[in-house]
Amino acid sequence: MEKYEYRSYIKIRTLLGQTPTDIHEDLVTVFGDLAPTYRTVAKWSTYTKEGKTDVEDKPRSGRPVTETTTENIARVRSVIDQDPHSTYEDIVDETLLSRGTIENIIHQHLKMRKVTSRWVPHDLTPEQKKERVRICKENLRMIESGSWRLGDIITGDETWIYFKQNRRKASNASWIEEGQSPGTVTRRSQYAPKRLYAIFFKANGWLYVHCLAKEGTLDRFYYINNCLKPVVKELWKQRPNSGTRGLRLLHDNARPHDNSDVLTYLKEEKLDLMPHPPYSPDLAPCDFWLNDYIKSRLQDQQDENSLFKAVTEVLNSIPEEEYRKTFKKLLERYQLCIKNKGDYFEHLIS
Repeated sequence: MEKYEYRSYIKIRTLLGQTPTDIHEDLVTVFGDLAPTYRTVAKWSTYTKEGKTDVEDKPRSGRPVTETTTENIARVRSVIDQDPHSTYEDIVDETLLSRGTIENIIHQHLKMRKVTSRWVPHDLTPEQKKERVRICKENLRMIESGSWRLGDIITGDETWIYFKQNRRKASNASWIEEGQSPGTVTRRSQYAPKRLYAIFFKANGWLYVHCLAKEGTLDRFYYINNCLKPVVKELWKQRPNSGTRGLRLLHDNARPHDNSDVLTYLKEEKLDLMPHPPYSPDLAPCDFWLNDYIKSRLQDQQDENSLFKAVTEVLNSIPEEEYRKTFKKLLERYQLCIKNKGDYFEHLIS
């Protein structure tokens, strides 16, 4: 039945002396859940007793038959342009339109949807974006021309690895029975046991892994003596006839890396340095792949020795093809950085 039909029935039954309770019970008996609520029945029964006989809705002043007009679409767009974080309630308050109208305008006419803001490593300046584009173009040009080979790139970085692993939210989900409380996961303390690892790898596999001493400090001297020198030694072992000739080191611009003593040492060893843009973990293979790969596959460890063993076991388990694919992805990321005019591009990766 239509609303006016229900109201007509309530009106007639009220005029016949029926109470709202009896009228509501009769409607429920016939129409079940489709019947109007007792509150509605009582309201229209009162209207009838007060002499109001019209059962149709009165026109609402100031509101057109349809609110989805060109003017209202522009009003909603204006509110969103002024504050992209506006909620539906904010837009209702600003425009005095109904929520349903606003939802229709936003989704059907403006073709907009609300997404969570992206976290970025750094608020890049225009100059830093230009530098990212310049270096990406130059590195791509050298590789695509054949002057550099992907197989000749060595990359490495440092990362903190905890003894106790905190899983992603999805992996902590579990089925529980009705009435049962979910399990808990304790937030990891900043003082939880951890060690700083330096890991280097090439397109054919990992090259060297080093765990910084508990009381050690990673400065340029430590980096040269405990990271670069062992890497060079391993290269000579793998390439006894050519050593470091033709090889290139790709590391970020962290303070221990970007130092005149480090550059001097690399020059002495004839190990060329591959340019890397500032504030660019999205262009560093350790950051966009290896570090997270290792941590996601580690189990809780009891001490430093078991942690080191577990890290090396993960490195050994990675197929050679995965290492090769990472350097191919580096080229794709260079192209995405250029396409996005130097800005961060993770949202462009499907």
